[in-house]
Amino acid sequence: MANEKPSTQTQPHGDAATRKKTETSVAEAGSSAEKKVTPKNALLGLQHVLVSNVWLDPVFVAGAIGLPLALSSNMVNAIFIVSGLVTLIQATKLVRLPIVQGPSAAFDALMIAAGTAGSLAAAGTSIFISSLIFLVLCLTRVIEKLRFLFAPIVSGVIIFLVGVSLSGFTLSEFLGGAPGDKGFADPKTLAVSIITCVLVVVLSQFGKGMVKALSYLIALVVGTALSLAFGMADFSAVASKPWLGLPKFMPYGGFDFNAAIFVPFFIAYLVAIMEALGVYQAATEIQGTKLQDRQVRYGLAGEAAGSAISSLIGGFTTTAYPQNVALLKVTDEGKTRTRVPVIIAGVVFVVFGFIPKAGAVLSLIPSPVIGGIFLPAAASLISTGFNTLRKVESDDRTQVVIGLSLLLGIALPNALSGLEGGAHVFFSNSILVGAFSVVILKALIIDLPNFIARHADERTKQAE
Repeated sequence: MANEKPSTQTQPHGDAATRKKTETSVAEAGSSAEKKVTPKNALLGLQHVLVSNVWLDPVFVAGAIGLPLALSSNMVNAIFIVSGLVTLIQATKLVRLPIVQGPSAAFDALMIAAGTAGSLAAAGTSIFISSLIFLVLCLTRVIEKLRFLFAPIVSGVIIFLVGVSLSGFTLSEFLGGAPGDKGFADPKTLAVSIITCVLVVVLSQFGKGMVKALSYLIALVVGTALSLAFGMADFSAVASKPWLGLPKFMPYGGFDFNAAIFVPFFIAYLVAIMEALGVYQAATEIQGTKLQDRQVRYGLAGEAAGSAISSLIGGFTTTAYPQNVALLKVTDEGKTRTRVPVIIAGVVFVVFGFIPKAGAVLSLIPSPVIGGIFLPAAASLISTGFNTLRKVESDDRTQVVIGLSLLLGIALPNALSGLEGGAHVFFSNSILVGAFSVVILKALIIDLPNFIARHADERTKQAE
């Protein structure tokens, strides 16, 4: 189970030790063949870049705020560079999982609100301070006290809700927005999104070799070509972007602490932490390994350091991306336990960070194509969460905890959508609501009664 101590802390004996050694050598032998920069791994890395959609959040935020070209380009460049650097460091030194890093959508609404109010400097300061707080918690190993979050009942609910959360964004892209938007549920929009989605499903489930591994990339190319044929894609704006660019230090102004802005940003950082833990757990589940304390501590420290640096050069937080973990499962990339494609993706992100034209091309990929690609990825995460929950001992109390946590995580954000400020940030995020719900309910309905029962049994034995 995920809440058991890592196998490295126990000493196997006899046949168990031999079996463990054999399994380890087989895993290493299987992965060593995939540790080379081959054309296949290069294409898999490019597929991770295109599926990650790292550019979407900064483009969306900059557009909603109405930032001038210089600042909007700076935001995109900063996030590309930081996402690439953190992806590289995480994959090679820290969490050591094939995880792609990118900006957290939990901050989109807050960044837009701060930007429209002329408070981007205060927003950057809030992210910087929040990141440092969590970095200290990681470096002092206090974060390891969150080990209870690795229990299958907790991680299963979080992974499931990460998939549900991703599906909300996915369906919006798939359908072309919301009712009333231009092009919503238009025949051309649906044709592109459905064909793209069908290609991903068919190629990933029935394809062989390279076709199966590159199913997302093939579907993206076909979907984009179809969009161009329908007149739904326009890449003319790329011409206005410069070839080379460097992010500026503190482009929105100096440090500006505002408690009213800091509190919701700190809560949003909790959202990013919860999502990252769910993604780490999902990655290890797909690879057939166990999530270690060290991986959590180093991984969250890497994300915190990356977020702090990003805030200083005009970006915002970096977190682990669930859609790329889903890609590991759908394309069977996770079975090889290789990190080379993700490392290649990190290098590509860094390069794109210095070439604004490249980022502009990616940002202009039509929404129906993105929706068609993400739909199977969201479904894969939901099934991974479901499979994790199947490991939980089935009894009435655990079923109540799981059911209530999923219900609250899915339904409460819609029921409390009218809230504002920090309360809105907390209750609008299904992952955070579900995570807190399952932890609290598990403590009250399962852990506390078990604790009381154990002590009652001990007193009874002592009395005898």
